[in-house]
Amino acid sequence: MKHSIKDQWQRALARNRQALSTRTAKVGGYSFVLSLVVLGILIAVNVLAEKLPSSWTQFDISAAQLYSLTADTKVVATNLDQDVTIYWITQAGKEDEVIQRLLDRYADLSDHITVVKKDPDVYPTFAQQYTDEQVTNNSLVVEAGDKSRYIAYSDIYESDAGSYYMGTSGSVATSFDGEGQITSAISYVVSTDLPQVYLLSGHGEADLPETFASELERANYETVEDFTLLNVDAIPEDCDALVINAPTSDISDEELTMLQSYITGGGRLLVLSGPQDGAELPNLQTLLTGYGVTVTDGVVVDPNRDYYAFTAPYVLMPEIGVSDITDPLTEGSYHVIVPIAQGLTVGESSTATVTSLLQTSADSFSKAAGYAMETYDKEDGDTDGPFTLAVSIEDNTAGGRLVWVASDFLLDEMYNAYSSGANLDLVMNGLSWMIGQTDAVSIRAKSLDYNYLTISSSSAAWLKICMIGIVPVGYLLLGIEEILRRRKMV
Repeated sequence: MKHSIKDQWQRALARNRQALSTRTAKVGGYSFVLSLVVLGILIAVNVLAEKLPSSWTQFDISAAQLYSLTADTKVVATNLDQDVTIYWITQAGKEDEVIQRLLDRYADLSDHITVVKKDPDVYPTFAQQYTDEQVTNNSLVVEAGDKSRYIAYSDIYESDAGSYYMGTSGSVATSFDGEGQITSAISYVVSTDLPQVYLLSGHGEADLPETFASELERANYETVEDFTLLNVDAIPEDCDALVINAPTSDISDEELTMLQSYITGGGRLLVLSGPQDGAELPNLQTLLTGYGVTVTDGVVVDPNRDYYAFTAPYVLMPEIGVSDITDPLTEGSYHVIVPIAQGLTVGESSTATVTSLLQTSADSFSKAAGYAMETYDKEDGDTDGPFTLAVSIEDNTAGGRLVWVASDFLLDEMYNAYSSGANLDLVMNGLSWMIGQTDAVSIRAKSLDYNYLTISSSSAAWLKICMIGIVPVGYLLLGIEEILRRRKMV
């Protein structure tokens, strides 16, 4: 019996050897080995993909390009020479996916940028060393050395109530400003010398609108408020730009001399000054007349429907000129809205380069009655246009620069909302042109609102006919034709 079992085992082994030597067995073996090789390649590719930058493996297909970084950000990141840490304060499982992908892109840009996640449930007091504010989930802290900046979640996702001003149904526009806030914070914490912006006072100047003040901080300008020329002999050397915002009374002769010396000595001056109600500003306006720019009394009215907004011909929508200040607005197809403006006329100047930034139509005129006007029609004593509403001036002596906007209300919150932020961009671009700081200013927030396709009633009816009638009938006819063709073949 034992011998018989051995014989059976030998015969079975012989059969297995014969089966393995067949073509089918060889093909199966090759397939098995090939499957192992492909599986190994896939595993290696996945491991390699994990090591690649997210910009290579994750493509930004979002409508607003939320994860795509601008050239300005790339310049700031690639020029870093010190380590920057971005602390992401977020609870486990409640991470904002958009912020996460954006932070991955920053970490890929430079070896000097490190993203560290801090769970407030694990580190409840971590953010207190950076801010006194109530810290919300998905907020950020950017730190380098002994400098830091806290970025609240509400600053990343901005809600603009401008739609309320426009009389809509109460919807609030939402935008994503992650890149602008983070890049600005990085630039701030690595900078050792921030531009100083002085705000002149003592002449009834208006307070800076909140959006303008916030944008100055976002662009890393340090503001010095309530600066007066009455107790100084000259404007301080650390003043990178002096701002005069909507004064209601004139400057003195001594202040005029000081400002003229400041500009001819290479200083930078931004003035927002329009028509006054019962007051005149001849000394302040002398700053313009010295460069061949004259100021026309009254309020500019433009009856050309293409040059004013809504139903008020004194709320002007001028033509935008060509300059480093206005080119970004033109490229973005934005419109600047200038309410209650004073007309400027640009003449010849041998001492400076004068550029018209905003221009009314040839139909415009200046109402001599000013605020007391009773009609928008042209009357005797009114001055014919066209007029310039904003100018930039570069003095040939030492490169001093002056930007003048002939309206007190350009930065008003309502009119800035009407212009979709273009009014503020014009002023910020003017500051950056004067000072030479351009990185963070040009990064606009990205709208998260849906863009709806609006079509006429006739187009909608034609689409219904096509989709409900023509297309289905066409497929039906194709089906009938196919059935008849097959029957003929039978």
